[in-house]
Amino acid sequence: MSEDSNMLSDKVVLVTGGARGLGAAFARQIVETGGKVVIADVLDDDGRATAADLGDAARYVHLDVTDAEGWRAAVEFTLTKFGTLNGLVNNAGISTGQYIEHEPLEHFRKVLDINLVGVFNGIQAVVAPMRAAGGGSIVNISSAAGLMGLALTAGYGASKWGVRGLSKIAAVELGTDRIRVNSVHPGMTYTPMTADIGIQPGEGNFPNTPMGRVGEADEIAGAVTYLLSDGASYVTGAEIAVDGGWTTGPTVNRVMGQ
Repeated sequence: MSEDSNMLSDKVVLVTGGARGLGAAFARQIVETGGKVVIADVLDDDGRATAADLGDAARYVHLDVTDAEGWRAAVEFTLTKFGTLNGLVNNAGISTGQYIEHEPLEHFRKVLDINLVGVFNGIQAVVAPMRAAGGGSIVNISSAAGLMGLALTAGYGASKWGVRGLSKIAAVELGTDRIRVNSVHPGMTYTPMTADIGIQPGEGNFPNTPMGRVGEADEIAGAVTYLLSDGASYVTGAEIAVDGGWTTGPTVNRVMGQ
């Protein structure tokens, strides 16, 4: 444990898409820093296994983020198990990989429904319990594709730009309730899922970034944990890129000695 091992000691956080990948990394770091977490997902077996691995500070609940009634049930489950709700990480999402001219309308709508409407549903569902708790923190996981135009991301990119904007609107509307709303924009990140498409960790494996590598899940989780904590008590409406500088600009080929 680090010196920050208790930074979330008084926090109860709901994490969507928490069964595996980045969501599981967020849940793990919440518990490691003293918080309690409810993992929400549609992957029941993976979700239960992740929660069991994290011990008594974690629970699992089934949640389809497009279902407003399901959101209400997940929030009630959280309040029943842990007594309060201080944080929400809207992480659940799906990707896309087609040119605009080839992407089926049905798929475009599906991506928006999960990635953007799901975030809207989540924000609506947690306002009342966070207000009752005296405030809270909502962290919406957008993407580097929500900060720049990225080819082959028609539905995904549009949804992540939408998450970015919705986060700012919510931050403006909820600030006097002491509910902070921020967006995190991961770049290419190594997880077991991205490994399946050939993404590998280590230096030189992603030369498009100034840092020359892909990110690690714990690096994204660090930004999320900070935003959930009281250390970020005056941070709202912000967009934090955790992308190795990818969206800042193209890298350069440096010559030794210059």
